Amino acid sequence: MGQDFARGIVPAAALAVLMLAGCSSAPDGGTTGRDKSAKQPSESAPAGATAKGASIGGTGTPCVLPVSFTTAADWTAEKVKAGDDPVFGSIAKQGTVKLACEIDAKPAGNIGYLRVWTGDDAATPRKVLEGFMAEESKATTVRYRETKAGDLPATEVTYVRTTELADEPKKERALAVSTPRGAVVLHLGGLDTWQHEQMLPAYELAKETMAATG
Repeated sequence: MGQDFARGIVPAAALAVLMLAGCSSAPDGGTTGRDKSAKQPSESAPAGATAKGASIGGTGTPCVLPVSFTTAADWTAEKVKAGDDPVFGSIAKQGTVKLACEIDAKPAGNIGYLRVWTGDDAATPRKVLEGFMAEESKATTVRYRETKAGDLPATEVTYVRTTELADEPKKERALAVSTPRGAVVLHLGGLDTWQHEQMLPAYELAKETMAATG
């Protein structure tokens, strides 16, 4: 199984998501272009503004994580459980991190996910992210940069990814941070580049509000 298949997985309905969103850091290729029925977030918010939703990552939230951050309005978070399924368990791991949480954009009108991967790796964010990207065999135009996620030192990568199910290469990005409770990778894919760019404000909101949990 390749990462293309892994990125199409949603725990309760892997096949349905594979058909809808194609593949995928579990991110989202597709055989169609933009979803004509999807509403554009900018239609309901001023340019540059992102309506805030819930905070996740802390105790009592859908996904308890080493970090917390604010999701965009209407995005829904769900904890990912590999359970006893050895196939899912193997493809829900990338580098030194495992898929822990999926935040679905469909209720907000887009096709794609913010995915959170976590692990016990105590390496630097750059090393964690390089390990994550080592399994992205179809990634090109890979660019790393040092940045901040909230007040946390972070490394971010942008790249272009090709899949068998997509009509054309599409943009994706991810960032990694290290915390006392382990490493975290936040990944944004999307059905295609247009969807990816529509969802960027949600990714940036998560990045700006990220903080280590106790």
